[in-house]
Amino acid sequence: MNILVQKYGGSSLSSADKIKAIAKKISKRFEEYEKMIIVVSAMGKTTDELTNLAKEISDSKNPREMDMLLTTGEQITASLMSIALSDLGLKAKSINAHHAGITTNESYTKAIIQDFDKNKIEKHLKDNDILVLTGFQGVTDDGDYTTLGRGGSDTSAVAVASIFNTDCEIYSDFPGIYTVDPKEYPKAKKISVISYDEMLEMSKLGAKVLHSRAVELAKKYKTKIYCGASFSDEKGSVIMDVGFEAPVVTGLSLDDNQIQVNVLNLPNNYKFVNDIFESASKYNINIDMISIIYHEKSIDMSFSVVDESIEEVKNYLDKYTSEHDRITVEYKDKLTKLSIVGLGMKKEKGVAYRFFSRLNSIPIKLVTTSEIKISCLIEEKYKEKAVKELTEEFEL
Repeated sequence: MNILVQKYGGSSLSSADKIKAIAKKISKRFEEYEKMIIVVSAMGKTTDELTNLAKEISDSKNPREMDMLLTTGEQITASLMSIALSDLGLKAKSINAHHAGITTNESYTKAIIQDFDKNKIEKHLKDNDILVLTGFQGVTDDGDYTTLGRGGSDTSAVAVASIFNTDCEIYSDFPGIYTVDPKEYPKAKKISVISYDEMLEMSKLGAKVLHSRAVELAKKYKTKIYCGASFSDEKGSVIMDVGFEAPVVTGLSLDDNQIQVNVLNLPNNYKFVNDIFESASKYNINIDMISIIYHEKSIDMSFSVVDESIEEVKNYLDKYTSEHDRITVEYKDKLTKLSIVGLGMKKEKGVAYRFFSRLNSIPIKLVTTSEIKISCLIEEKYKEKAVKELTEEFEL
């Protein structure tokens, strides 16, 4: 079956006029295919508005009920898009996670897809030209609705493309993937083709175009992804296996709102360090950059987290300071994680030297590296200067 999967973000669907415009775009593209599956996000700021409405009702957190609430946003968009496509003479049908057989675990607000029932989707496709599928959601074995967390609609789209062994097109406000976020560096260059590994690193490091979970899935099933702008014919970017020789550095990512946590004067016993990591795991906190310094009688430990996790971090570190007088904890905010990514770094010598020599006048708090990336933590006030230095050095 000649089938195409497309996904449209919420800002592209924020009004009736935009939905009708996207429907016309889909209708034109349908001329090239037998069937299409369109994955949609909630309209505009609907998810934020529903979240704020729940907060007006109660400050208590009820993840199950929040997921029941938030999944309505995508269902509204899917129905409206189906109506718009039908108005253009196409056989269109909206379906949700239950209809599509998208099964997840019970981790409400950040569920993981466990199964995708291809037979159910094919059943709905049989008598329709186009299916409009709600992104961002799944269903537990008990029939409860769940949401997939940040980037969930991207993940839904790549998952359905993968089971049909076809390409996935993801449309947003961005006309592709750039070497640097154009909002931070207007002279950034568009990347025509990027590897799964490079895109995975960039998305994990703060690139906003595509979520890392979607890229991981695409890499696993070799699903080619096209990223383009919803309302422009400008050529976008392709994520795929790259066979040709890659540039040394493909892109630069920035991730703001970082906080450095310094835990000082821990007893010189690795059990305390292990306990901190165990507590972070229990609270589902992602510890990023890490530095551990051993002294004769104590250990100093530093790590970075995103600011939205800081309250949980403070909660579990308070017990150490209350039980041990010598242990102190410092929190440093207004930090940015800056990273360069490139497959060519595997073979090229001297990349780290070039990176750090360009940043020699900027205080670096923490560093982490891999085969294809170098990341450092710096104060936000140095971000503009750091970007200028590195884009010049690596011709980004």
